[in-house]
Amino acid sequence: MLYLYSPEQQDHYHRLLQEALPDWSVASWPQEVNTEAVTHVVTWKPPVNFFSRFPNLQVIFTLGAGVDKFLQRDDIPDHVTIIRLTDAGMAQQMTEYALYGLLHYQRQMDIYRRQQQAGIWQPQPTRLARNTRVTVLGLGQLGMQVAQNLAQLGYPVSGWSRQPRTIDNVRCVHGCAALDDLLKETDVLFSVLPSTTETQHLLNAQRLALLPKDAALINAGRGTLIDQDALLDLLNQQHLRFVLLDVFAEEPLPATHSFWQHPSVLITPHVAADTIPEEAVAQIAANMQALASGHPVQGMVDRHRGY
Repeated sequence: MLYLYSPEQQDHYHRLLQEALPDWSVASWPQEVNTEAVTHVVTWKPPVNFFSRFPNLQVIFTLGAGVDKFLQRDDIPDHVTIIRLTDAGMAQQMTEYALYGLLHYQRQMDIYRRQQQAGIWQPQPTRLARNTRVTVLGLGQLGMQVAQNLAQLGYPVSGWSRQPRTIDNVRCVHGCAALDDLLKETDVLFSVLPSTTETQHLLNAQRLALLPKDAALINAGRGTLIDQDALLDLLNQQHLRFVLLDVFAEEPLPATHSFWQHPSVLITPHVAADTIPEEAVAQIAANMQALASGHPVQGMVDRHRGY
């Protein structure tokens, strides 16, 4: 039996899952079921101790790409396989989000906004895409596609990851030493990194300061990546010109946080890329078939790596 917990779109997901998996019995929270019969769960943001009720649980499918909250739980036994979404319509949205922030910086909309507020009519020098260096942090399924899409638009794109990667038309580097050198050559830094022990405050005060003066930062990965106090200091020093932040160390971002009113900060409420139900269910169904047949599965989580 497959059990679904997704209160915000429960009926929609239930219908899609039942259509995609006609040979499976699909039940939805809060429906009462024989908990011993549940072997697979599809869910996002389940409550505390949710998984403890299923003694024969084998696989958890998450309705998102990030799995840090799942790996922090104590109700998921080690033998249970966790499979995350690798795209499900998110790559296109993530590209759009990155491109919006990139154009906001390249076309100097942040400067024009301040000029508008001050009643100043002053054209700024033209900056072309080919003269705007972009670095993508995180070259998984989402980051790889963002990097490729931006490169196709004429931007010089570099990508950084922990492990070696090869992407057409993208300069790829890996390792912390390479990151430090890369930041010095970056005009717009875009992150889609997951939250792991290795990425915690990866962008600390020292690394953020390596970005050239008047560079921009776009974070659509996880808020724990950045030392927020250090970022605020660099903004106040006018070392960084503009930041677009979709994720934060604490969410929702507290109403008293300085980011809200800062003139160089643009905030969105963790909406850079939403899961598309139809594509998510198609991916889940394909992975269930792959599991059953012993074929490779996309999105299988390595708990040691954290993604």
